[in-house]
Amino acid sequence: MIRSRWAGALSHRLVLVAAVALIPAVAGCEAGNNAPTLDFHYPTDAAGTAVGDLSIRNVFVLGAPIGSDLKTGDSASVFLALVNTGAPDKLVSISAPGTAASVTLPAGGIPVVTGHPVYYAGPMPQIILRDLSHAVLSGTDIKLVLDFQKAGPITLQVPVMPRANQYATLEPPLPAAAQASAPSTPTPGASPAVSATPSPSAS
Repeated sequence: MIRSRWAGALSHRLVLVAAVALIPAVAGCEAGNNAPTLDFHYPTDAAGTAVGDLSIRNVFVLGAPIGSDLKTGDSASVFLALVNTGAPDKLVSISAPGTAASVTLPAGGIPVVTGHPVYYAGPMPQIILRDLSHAVLSGTDIKLVLDFQKAGPITLQVPVMPRANQYATLEPPLPAAAQASAPSTPTPGASPAVSATPSPSAS
C-alpha cells in the first residue's frame, strides 16, 4: 500500500515537471523570428482632444517609409483637423519639445471659426517639424504643444505614422528653401485624405 502511494506521488510529480518543462518551449514558439511582437503594428488612432468649444482631431506626424526612419536634422509633416463651435480662435504656433528645433505654420497662423472646420489632410503638408533633434521612428509618439490665441497651449502625444498603405499618398516636407518660395495657402473644407481607412478618431 505504501509503495503504491509513493509510486502515485512520483508519477504526479513527473507530470508536473513535464508540464513546466513545456512552458519555455511554447513561449519560444511565440518568440521566434515571426513572433507577432516583432511585427510592425500601425497605430490605430491619431491623437485628438477637446477643450471647451475647440476640438483638435486626427493629429499625426508622417514618418518615413517602412524600413527606414526620419533622421536627425530631417523635417516631418504634421496633419490635423480643427473644429470650433464657439467664439473665433486661432492656432498661432506649435512646438515639439525635445523633437524639433521649430515648427512652421501657414503665415499668420490658422484661424478656426464656427462653421468652418480646418482640415490639413494633405497630400502636401501645411505644418512642418523642422530640424529634428533625433531619429523619429514610425510607431512611436512625440509631444506637440499647440498654442491657441484664446484657448492657450494644449499638449498632445501624437503618433508617428509610417508613409505606407493609406498614408503613402501623403508628402514629406519640401526642403526649407523650397518651402519658403512655395505658396502656403491652406485648404479648409477639403475632406481628410486619410480618414477612410482606418478612420482616426479623437482620443
